[in-house]
Parts: sequence; C-alpha cells; structure tokens
Amino acid sequence: MEPSDESLMLAFQAGKQEAFEILVKRHQHKVFNFIFRFIGNREEAEELLQEVFVRIFKSVAEYSPVGKFKTWLFTVTRNLCVDHYRKKRIRKVQSLDELQEDGETPRLEQVESNNVGPEVQSSANELERILEWALAQVNEDQREVFLLREKFGFKFEEIADMTKVSVNTVKSRMRYASEGLKRAIETTKFKDLVKI
Repeated sequence: MEPSDESLMLAFQAGKQEAFEILVKRHQHKVFNFIFRFIGNREEAEELLQEVFVRIFKSVAEYSPVGKFKTWLFTVTRNLCVDHYRKKRIRKVQSLDELQEDGETPRLEQVESNNVGPEVQSSANELERILEWALAQVNEDQREVFLLREKFGFKFEEIADMTKVSVNTVKSRMRYASEGLKRAIETTKFKDLVKI
C-alpha cells in the first residue's frame, strides 16, 4: 500500500528527501494541468510548476496534517496563479478537455469513444476548441471554481478553503459558470452534444 500524501510530508519534515520526490512525481502532472488551464501559457506554466514545489519545499516546517495535503498543495498553486495573473493583467485563455457531471464520462471521451459517424469523430478537435472558447467567456472566479470542481474533483468545501470564500459563494460561482458555459455553447453547432 502506498503511503499517503500526509505521511510523506511528515517523513519529509523528518528529513527524508525521497518522500518529497515521491510527492512531486505523484502530483506534478495535475498541478501543471491546473496552472496551464489557469494561465494559458505552457512556458509560464512550467515555471510556475517549479515555483509551486519550491514553495512547498520551503514551507515544510509549517505543514500540519490537519487537512488534506492535496487541498494545501492546490491552495498554494491557486494563489501563485492568481498572483501571476494579476501581475500580467492580460486575458487568460483556458484549455479544457472535459466537461462532466458527477459520475459521468467526460464529454470529449464520449465523442471519441462512441460509435458515431465520421463527421462527429472529426469534430472532436473543433469541440475542444469550442469548450476552450466557452470557458474563456466565463469570469475568472467562476472559471476557477469550475476547473477545481469539474476537472480536478474538489468538493465545494475544499474549494471554499482554497479561495477563502464561503461555500455558498463557491456554489453560486459554479452555478453562474455552468450557466455561462451553457449560453456560450448554445450559440454553436454542439448545443445538443454538450449538456451542462
């Protein structure tokens, strides 16, 4: 059985360098995906990914296993992304490869895996571009909640902790994000394919 994130952080606190290396390998892909979707630039996302783990490394003495390590990690990641965004003051373009409701297969996987005609199969890339465009139409706070909830599977309570707002505010942002995405997608030919 693999050690938990929390036990690895405690081992790292005790001086076991390899525990930190396991944590990095375990989480770097998801952290990179979140950063890239938040800021829309691969090179900058790679730099911020390094900065996230530098901050985790430097903050090891402050770590306390009160909550989930993953929530703490994504809080650090989210704060770095927000700081970066504010410094640049430019419009972000998000990349999104799945829209899903709890327990459902991601929409793009449905498109790619269903036995549908070749015209729909060849439209998968276009659908992905439409989803990216639609998500870019939603404001920053709503987009952030949508990504944390739908792409990365965090609970509303965890997102509230990360963003320092109430659970009701998180739910409200999620609702507005879903409505905004639905309105944007309804203007496209994929309105009957993607249900939000």
